[in-house]
Amino acid sequence: MSDVRIEVRENPGEDWDSFVAGHANAPVYLRSGWCQLARDVFRHRVFFIEARADGQLQGVLPVVQQRGVLGNFATSVPFFSYGGALAHGDSVALALMQRARELAIGLRCSYLELRDAREYGGEWSVRTDKASMVLALPDSAEALAKRLGSKLRSQVKRADREAVTVRRGGVELLDAFYDVFTRNMRDLGTPVYPARFFRAILERFAADTELVIIDLAGVPAAGGFLVHDRGTTEIPWACCRGDAKPLGVNMKLYWEVLSAAITRGSHHFDFGRSTIDSGPYKFKQQWGAEPRQLYWHRWERRPRAAAVEPAGEGRLRRYAVAVWQRLPLPMANMIGTRISPGLPW
Repeated sequence: MSDVRIEVRENPGEDWDSFVAGHANAPVYLRSGWCQLARDVFRHRVFFIEARADGQLQGVLPVVQQRGVLGNFATSVPFFSYGGALAHGDSVALALMQRARELAIGLRCSYLELRDAREYGGEWSVRTDKASMVLALPDSAEALAKRLGSKLRSQVKRADREAVTVRRGGVELLDAFYDVFTRNMRDLGTPVYPARFFRAILERFAADTELVIIDLAGVPAAGGFLVHDRGTTEIPWACCRGDAKPLGVNMKLYWEVLSAAITRGSHHFDFGRSTIDSGPYKFKQQWGAEPRQLYWHRWERRPRAAAVEPAGEGRLRRYAVAVWQRLPLPMANMIGTRISPGLPW
């Protein structure tokens, strides 16, 4: 490692994005524009850690410092499932991770979380309670329908009896998506992101993002936010009104987003991360999705003897969820949009 220099910058080098693009399995969220969302939308501090040898990039690791109601902590990268170090070789990756830990210590963070899709080892605690659920896509919607089976197809067709309509587009559909999303988040007991976060993504990455809206009787009832990247379509956010689920609208939404991915030419559909064996995990399994283990490396200023869990878990969090679910929607939205940028998403 003596010939590799590690540098922490507040802006990425000009070759950062080409380095990320040159790695076939690199998550889109490591590209500088996605990392900078945290700074530009929420005013978080963003750091770009680079490893160079003879002036050439050998590895990158973005780190975002968040401050909020749960304290001061750092993540690579927040708001999305994938981050962590991207490097030519494990030794370079571990050197980047060590520098990130030193940075977090200097920033007086309570913890640092690196959201890797593989395990690097070393002196790190590793969270393994999360997995991405990924479905290999056939070449046509017809082939997908045959694979899904009659029971799932009948659940999708249940919504068609209600004369639902489908819209696909970009930022022009944000209001429709956000209306359903805010209600869904309140009902889950979770503070909601501000609309400007989604708007920034849709405007900056218009060629790679898409909204799918299901209308019921002319009113938005469900929505999916899609990110397309190099043969994979991911749905980081999906929502459905509670009164529309018994009518099959949620199933219709997932059929439509899968169809949109196939139309786009994607070979895989990423349903997003889930806690292993949870309700959402099993919901995604029924579509044929297979788990891909996530390895979230963590450093904590005050390590706990028990297994590592995200900040805020436990009885206090369950109580907060129950209270939040009872808030009037305007109040939940007003408070939620102020505190959500500082939560450990």
